Amino acid sequence: MNREWKIFAGLATIFVVFYALPLSNPKIQEAIQEAFRLLQWYARNHTLTCIVPALFIAGAIITFLSQGSVMRYLGPKSNPVLAYAVASVAGCVVAVCSCSVLPMFAGIYHLGAGLGPASAFLYSGPAINILAIFLSARVVGLSIGVGRAVGAVVFSVVIGLLMAAVFRKGERAKSEAALQMPEPEKPHRHIGKTAIFLASMILFLVFSDWFNPGNVVVRTTDGREFKAVVINEMKDSIRFQLEEEVGSAKKGDKITLPKTEISEVQEQKTWVIAIHHIRWYLAGLCGLAVLIMTWLWFGRDEIHEWMGNTWNFAKLLVPLLYGGVFAVGFVSVLLPEKQVAQLVGDNSLRANLVASVIGAFWYFATLTEIPITQALMKLGMHHGPVLALLLAGPALSLPNILVIRKVMGNSKTVVFILLVVVMSTIVGMFFGTLWG
Repeated sequence: MNREWKIFAGLATIFVVFYALPLSNPKIQEAIQEAFRLLQWYARNHTLTCIVPALFIAGAIITFLSQGSVMRYLGPKSNPVLAYAVASVAGCVVAVCSCSVLPMFAGIYHLGAGLGPASAFLYSGPAINILAIFLSARVVGLSIGVGRAVGAVVFSVVIGLLMAAVFRKGERAKSEAALQMPEPEKPHRHIGKTAIFLASMILFLVFSDWFNPGNVVVRTTDGREFKAVVINEMKDSIRFQLEEEVGSAKKGDKITLPKTEISEVQEQKTWVIAIHHIRWYLAGLCGLAVLIMTWLWFGRDEIHEWMGNTWNFAKLLVPLLYGGVFAVGFVSVLLPEKQVAQLVGDNSLRANLVASVIGAFWYFATLTEIPITQALMKLGMHHGPVLALLLAGPALSLPNILVIRKVMGNSKTVVFILLVVVMSTIVGMFFGTLWG
């Protein structure tokens, strides 16, 4: 009956929102357009190259990785040092956005990974992104980049330990249940083959979703030329953040230009962009290796089970991710950057808490938190809230929260969010006091 009441509450909320939504209000119209723009960007630039490979990886984890292996390295009774080291390193190696980590997190959690190591992996994947940390140091300051690197590594372990401690009763029951299970059958395939297969799939995901973070020089059809950062690209337009004044637009402002008005977008030459241009060749090699290994090592029944598990994850995760991205796009117009910057202009508890909460619920596409933070700093954002935002932002977002709740349940999700927000707030205040 409780489930039926939840369904009724959801339907009633949708009804009230659409019944009362003032569609004639220009701000609401702009918010709806922005929601669809962000959703289109997500569909065009993030789904096929990021979410779909991650879903196949999650399905493969459930199908081909033995429960005994997961329990040995990440289970409640595993060596804590080894478990958290594996979880943190795995997240660092994956180094993708939080939406990509979610299917893999769901896979290892469903196989019996302990709550602590699974939570450490959930945080470390998007937070310990080496490229994002280097870009943070280059764009918003060396001290912030170092603070983000140290904070992210420490956070992943501390959050995992605290999650395990808060829910130790449930973890104890999980351990006892695992001990009662019969000894798992010896896998008929060597663990090394499975590891190579999963590593190839993860490399395909890393290369296919390789982001181009470089600054660009934009030339328009009417002869203008200016420096900017590409925020996102839609079917018929591109959104930029200006790095210099252009007409009435100031440095740090965001503008959207139709592609018909753009004559050229010239990229800065770096090794990151060099890899970006050959990413499909690298991803193709990894994909070819996956196909060959699938043909040589797996039977028809296993492949069928793999596809079934992948589809189950897709049904579970994709609607929640799309709904969350749409909601974030809608709300983003109603919370302009200038108003946000006014709330985070000092190093007070309120300013750091606001930055942490915004970071926890906002959706930042891969590396876009850096130019957004840079713009907020130019509007007066203090260094303490900057670090708080960068620690809370990549690891959480509204789409992620919806999925985490589905996987872990309400209470664990609430505690995970609170830990991220509270720790980001405290570290932000401490950092702002020392280097603000």
